[in-house]
Amino acid sequence: MLAQVTAAALASENKSLAHPASVDSLPTSANQEDHVSMSTFAARRLGEMAANSASIVAIELLAAAQGIDFRAPLRTSPRLHDVHALVRSKVGFYDHDRYFAPDITAIQALVDAGAFHRFVPGLLPSI
Repeated sequence: MLAQVTAAALASENKSLAHPASVDSLPTSANQEDHVSMSTFAARRLGEMAANSASIVAIELLAAAQGIDFRAPLRTSPRLHDVHALVRSKVGFYDHDRYFAPDITAIQALVDAGAFHRFVPGLLPSI
């Protein structure tokens, strides 16, 4: 449950960061320039949003893996079985309460490295 609260907080932060940088343009040089580029600021925010999104995906993957384990001996699809195996290769089943941060970080590293791209070929044009 607390991991889901973390994911919700990160999603909310992303909504705040998504505010367009262009609305913060200020005239400079005695109003001779009517637009000041905010692209550096926008790019920095995009980096934060990408990291937040990777954390959200990691949390969702951990929750899904736990759900698959709870449903055993039922099996999921072969592709999701492989995703589950990849997640479990880094983070074990939650059979008792423990600190989630290292687990989220471990799966986020897989997300950041593109380890899950092979499971969704053609889903995104950039992959």
